Amino acid sequence: MGRTYLKGGALIAPVPAALVTCGTEDGKRNVLTAAWTGIVNTRPPMAYVSIRPERHSYSIIKETGEFVINLTTSKMAREVDFCGMKSGNKLDKFAKCGFETVKGENVSCPVILSSPVSIECKVREAAELGSHTMFIGDIVGVSVDERYIDSKGKINLQQAGLLAYAHGEYFALGRKLGDFGFSVKKKGRK
Repeated sequence: MGRTYLKGGALIAPVPAALVTCGTEDGKRNVLTAAWTGIVNTRPPMAYVSIRPERHSYSIIKETGEFVINLTTSKMAREVDFCGMKSGNKLDKFAKCGFETVKGENVSCPVILSSPVSIECKVREAAELGSHTMFIGDIVGVSVDERYIDSKGKINLQQAGLLAYAHGEYFALGRKLGDFGFSVKKKGRK
């Protein structure tokens, strides 16, 4: 079986279909869908989101220096798609989607309560890379829906039905295949 070669392009998939919130709970705020987001460092913990300068959230994040990455579930797919298709410039997407929010614990941004995990970030650096600006943020707090904390205090998202995005399509994640390090674990060890 052969391979087809394409010119270089943005084709890493799947990626999270995250809802990024910014602004303040009681003022100018917005929510947008971002698939170009992830972890960039462990110590100190850092994450990023890449946003086009013409997006409404861009100027809010640039001004406030804060954002929250809210992971999403398959039950939220319609709202996630909507928040990626509509601008918050003249529309309150929180109200339109029925999102309940609270102020972040460590940032002023709204946290979406239906999100299983919300990652609060303060911008460390903004790298203008061409079509997008990558906002690299220090992770200053993480909130997790208590339904996804097991009896040992471990985050267990297997039942959350996390939403992923792959080249124009949404997918539900769910079936666990193994734990980190399972390929090298000696038989009989837990």
